[in-house]
Amino acid sequence: MGPPELRRTVVDGAGGRVIRSAADLEGEPERDGGTAADDGGKPFTHVAGRDGLLRLAPRRSEHVACAEGQDVLGAGEISFRRTPGGPQVHEVSNQSTGYRPDPDSWPTVAAALDRAGIARPDGFTHALVFRRCEGRGEHNVVREAVCVFRDDDLPPDWNMAASRQPQPHGVPRISA
Repeated sequence: MGPPELRRTVVDGAGGRVIRSAADLEGEPERDGGTAADDGGKPFTHVAGRDGLLRLAPRRSEHVACAEGQDVLGAGEISFRRTPGGPQVHEVSNQSTGYRPDPDSWPTVAAALDRAGIARPDGFTHALVFRRCEGRGEHNVVREAVCVFRDDDLPPDWNMAASRQPQPHGVPRISA
């Protein structure tokens, strides 16, 4: 859903590292140093792909790049802690201004973590609610139930997919 120029920069094969097991968190160091399982809780960009697999990239990576430009079922930021039983999720969110997933994307993220055998919390430790203002077309992180741009009521249900139409000021939005 982010700017089209970001999607055009995606390089096939340069997406996030696929995490199929907890051992994958111990692998080679990430580009910005350390491994995902290192103690310290450094956050990573994550996506849960349509294939049900978790992918990780360094935190400052765009979610669309982590997903190699594909649609996803979940996206956000995630950090891990090393424990005697193996790495576990320390914090996890749906904070992705590119995909803007609803908090109800949690079951997909949880399933990807469960499939990989990584201990996790019962839900997002930080959940954001995204809505598009129907009157202006602007995207909002909901803190109150009104559009921050014009005080219109925001819809109660996720409506970001409808944002493919051009914004009033001419900036097109796309879903990845």
